[in-house]
Parts: sequence; structure tokens; C-alpha cells
Amino acid sequence: MFVDKVTIKISGGHGGNGCVSFLRDRHTPNGGPDGGDGGRGGAVVFCATKDMNTLMDFRYKRHFKAENGEDGRNKNSSGKSAQDLVVYVPMGTIIRESSTGKIMADLAKDEEKKLIIKGGKGGRGNQHFATPAMQAPRYAEPGRKAKEYDVVLELKLIADVGIIGLPNVGKSTLLAMATNANPKIANYHFTTLTPNLGVVRNRRGTDFVLADIPGIVEGASQGIGLGFDFLRHIERTKILIHVLDMGDETETPLEALQKITNELNTYNKKLGERPKIIAANKMDITGAQERLEQFKIQLQKINEGIEIVPISAATNTGIDTLLEKTAELLAHHRHDIIFEEEYEEYIAPDEIHEKFVVEKEKDDVFSVKGEGIARMLGYTSLETERGFAFFQKYLRERGIIAALEQAGIQEGDTVSIYDLQFEYYK
Repeated sequence: MFVDKVTIKISGGHGGNGCVSFLRDRHTPNGGPDGGDGGRGGAVVFCATKDMNTLMDFRYKRHFKAENGEDGRNKNSSGKSAQDLVVYVPMGTIIRESSTGKIMADLAKDEEKKLIIKGGKGGRGNQHFATPAMQAPRYAEPGRKAKEYDVVLELKLIADVGIIGLPNVGKSTLLAMATNANPKIANYHFTTLTPNLGVVRNRRGTDFVLADIPGIVEGASQGIGLGFDFLRHIERTKILIHVLDMGDETETPLEALQKITNELNTYNKKLGERPKIIAANKMDITGAQERLEQFKIQLQKINEGIEIVPISAATNTGIDTLLEKTAELLAHHRHDIIFEEEYEEYIAPDEIHEKFVVEKEKDDVFSVKGEGIARMLGYTSLETERGFAFFQKYLRERGIIAALEQAGIQEGDTVSIYDLQFEYYK
């Protein structure tokens, strides 16, 4: 089974917690804090590989989570950092953030890697918080939480040339004759249910990859027929070969060409601008030559300067000429197809700590939220006088008190910071 689109969850490893510990050694009088730091959590890295052809493996495993870093220990011993989680995907895989649809990575080359989620930073042990005024701090930083995403893996086959056309026009036969591929061939619509790839060994030494795309029908860009599930595979191709049936008496070649072109433009306007060659197929059928001549006249009238190569895939006639002209056109369009720019949602740690949100929940209740203040609460002992004084200082220095006053807080109102609630007084 060919699988080219799946949704999975990826989670980075959390950082290990810092340790609260004090030196206990009879040979060391007045031993101070010796809590070690937590280890860094594992990152999530995607890597493209030529050894995979589909996304089948991801149908059975949908959650990929990196390991957490170890907690710090006593005697200033740091916890062990976790190894990064490497997720292998086929070449040509695009990774999208599920909720926004933004591209996080476009992995088109073998062994190309992309860091998607950074591992959480380990928390600092209490050895870092000792000061002349506080020589025995009884708190340490918790490890930083790593992000997690639902992501869509979307495989777009990497082929230099795409063979397109209506169903049953001879695309698979052309692929079989031109390459070493062995596609399923039969005389009915939608014989090709999955894209097929083959390598053209050109006599001039310019090899290229040829892809047979399942038949395009009218309305494919809206999901009709095999729909846009396979239109995505055309996007990576540099050259398009339109295969037209010159033996079809029910529809003219021009009508067939216009149907295909309309569906490509509707799905992605850039596809209509892609360099193309027309393969006028089934020239061995009676009346095909007359239809071809009429088609050429019609193309001239609408100023479509597309090169036409008459062929018969069934009898292997004209195939070499078609491949030679395709190779010549491809030589001038070797650049890789670029998709949307990748985006990264990473924010510098200093920026994360400074960000907070103040909201008025009721007439006399104000909430404060933010990653920085949440982390600060994790390692501050509010039960002690010194700890609470440190907490108040933090609120002032970060501008949180000013933000509360700007939001209209009055003496006696309640401030809610996650699980902590207290009355506000100047």
C-alpha cells in the first residue's frame, strides 16, 4: 500500500529538575549547597532517507517522544542529558504543523536533517542560588518543559519529469517502455492507483526520474476521482509530459488538454507555468494522424507554443525522440522546486521569561500567566519570609505589578497566579 499523508504527534524531552542538596561531610565544616543541575531533554530531529518510499510505518506508530533529561544529584553531580530522537522519513517529505498548516520542514535530499523541537533545558541545582545573604537556599529550578506538536507528514515524490493525462491514455505504458518500471497496465480507467517511478537511462548520459501520475479527471482539484491526493506529487516535478489520446473519437485532444490544464491551474497556478511537452499517443490507430494535424492547427490559433511529439507507447514508436527532447528541456530547468519557506516557532529563553498576560477575570479577581513566572514559582519557597520577599521583588522588576495597576487592580482585590492566590496591597 502506498501511504503519502499521515498525522502524528511529536514531543520533545523535558529537562531534568535541579537538585536541592547540602554537603554532609564530617571532614568539611559548614558544608554548603551542592545540588547538581538537571540534564537537557532530547530534541526531535527529522531526517530524510532514500531507504524509505512511503509513510507506511507511521500508520502503526503515531506518537514519537524524546526522552527526558535526568534530574540533578547531590555532590554537584549533573543529571545525564537525553539523546535526541531521530525520526526517519522518505525523501520528499514535507512536515506541516497541523493547526496552522505552516511548513516546518521540507526534506528533499538524502540524509537532510531538520531540528523540529528542542529538548527542554535542565533546571539549575541549589548550588547556583547561594548568596552571602542566603547561604542555604532550599529551592532549585525545575527542568524546562519541551514543546509538542501534532504534525502532518506529506510525501511529494521527487521526480524530474511527471507524466500526466486523463485516465487510460497510455501513461503507464509509456513509463514501462521508457524506464525499468513495471506498472500495472489494463484497459480501464484508474488502472494506476498510486504514482509509479522509473529511471530513464538516456544514451547521452543524462539520466532522470520519470513519474506516472494517476489519471486526472475534470474536478480533480476539488477532490473528484482520485482527486488532489495525487496532484501533490506533480508539484515537485520540473517538466510535465502531457499524454493525449489521438485515437479517442469522443473527445478532441484540445478538449483533453484544456481539461488537464484547468485542473492544474486550479490546484496550483505554478503548475500551469511548468515547462511541458505533449506526447501525442496512440498514433498507430486509424485516424490518429488526421486528429493530430487538426490539433496542431488549433494550438497555433490559441498561441500555445508547446512542442508535440507523436508516439505510440504500445508499439514503442517515437519514445526515444520524446525522451531526448525531454532531456534537452530538463537540462535548462534543473533547479529544485521551492515550496513555502519553513518557519520556526522558537523564542529566545530571555523573551519567554519576560512574557506574561494579565487578565481581569471578575470585578475583584485578576489573573497572571506566563512561562517565566510559572518557572519562578516552581523553585521559590513562598512559605519563608525571604522566599516571599524574593517573589514580590520579581513581580516588581518584571513589570507585573505595573501591569496589574494598569488593568485597574485595587487594594484588597485577589491576584491569581496559577495555583497561588493572594490579596493585593500596595
